[in-house]
Amino acid sequence: MGKRRNKYNKTLAACYLGFITQAITANFTPLLFLMFNRNYDISLGKLAVIPAVFFITQLIVDIICAQVVDKIGYRKCIITSCLCSAVGLVLLAFLPEVFPDPFVGIILSVVVYAIGSGLVEVLGSPIVEACPFDHKEAVMSLLHSFYCWGSVGVIVISTLFFKFFGMDNWKILSCIWAIIPLFNIWNFATCPIEHPNHGEKGMGLLALFKLPLFWIAVVLMVCAGASELSMAQWASAFVESALGLPKNIGDLAGPCMFAVTMGTCRAIFGKFGHKMNLPHFMIVSGILCFITYMLASLSKAPVVGLVGCVLCGFSVAIMWPGTISICSPKIPKGGTAFFAMLAMAGDLGGAAGPALVGNVSQIFDNNLKTGLLAGSFFPLVLIVMIILIPIASRKSSGENSIP
Repeated sequence: MGKRRNKYNKTLAACYLGFITQAITANFTPLLFLMFNRNYDISLGKLAVIPAVFFITQLIVDIICAQVVDKIGYRKCIITSCLCSAVGLVLLAFLPEVFPDPFVGIILSVVVYAIGSGLVEVLGSPIVEACPFDHKEAVMSLLHSFYCWGSVGVIVISTLFFKFFGMDNWKILSCIWAIIPLFNIWNFATCPIEHPNHGEKGMGLLALFKLPLFWIAVVLMVCAGASELSMAQWASAFVESALGLPKNIGDLAGPCMFAVTMGTCRAIFGKFGHKMNLPHFMIVSGILCFITYMLASLSKAPVVGLVGCVLCGFSVAIMWPGTISICSPKIPKGGTAFFAMLAMAGDLGGAAGPALVGNVSQIFDNNLKTGLLAGSFFPLVLIVMIILIPIASRKSSGENSIP
């Protein structure tokens, strides 16, 4: 049995790299926002469209995955994920110069690599869930933490690259980042991949839509995605423009530390989570998240605003994987469709949150503090949804859909 588990370590490593690739596609472009603003004269309002397009594209991919992944096969889909991520990152280096409006080239590149990101987001968790590992909750928590460590790596390496080689060479770095998903194509082509639920057909979308708990999970994921990405996507621009820190220092102190605290929290919960009450932990996280948004948006002291930005990473860490951990055991036959719909809801929040922050900021004379104040709405809704889970769970059980 030990040898059987060991052969799945390559599968796990491939999924780790898949989540690192997702971190690259989600975090590299936001580091370039103010450069796009200065060099291409793209307004903050238009820049807010970039993360929105990224997550809306992922959302569409999530919906499609719910219908077609079981028919096409997990291996073909996950290899396509790596290919799209690599191609999108390479296109980002070239397309802005091809079109008269550089923004069009950026958006097209974002769409391509967002397709790859959306696929790995839907497929990574069920692929690992299907592997015969002990202590799967810890394995899953560690899997999600690799997104955080990937984010740290992207920010640190990109910052060092910009310092020594200059922002003007960002296109070279974009191509360098594409090497990781290209390498991972070989990993996924050769590793063992099992089908979730041992090949049994999961619940269809119509059956899921009838469950009150499903809709609670959807709203939770929307709020989790929005709470996380509203701060993460704008952290670089926030610490540079609102707090007045130099870009090199700001990226390390803002988005990088955000990712560090987020990954640290997930690692801690992965080790000690079995001793904690997850719903209570998420409620406390929601309260802390609201406080961090208040610190970032209302404080006049740059240090306090930076502390709010950094601690926000710790507060949002468990929201996304925690929602999956709470709800998936209560809907055990959810299958691919359930994972896809949760990913879709998270992406919807990831699109809506940063877009709200960017557009509110533009309305108030490009004031990102005011934009982040609007983002504090999402953790409050998340707290309410967690409180409602027991009620929704009982009603769902009454539908005889959840054993």
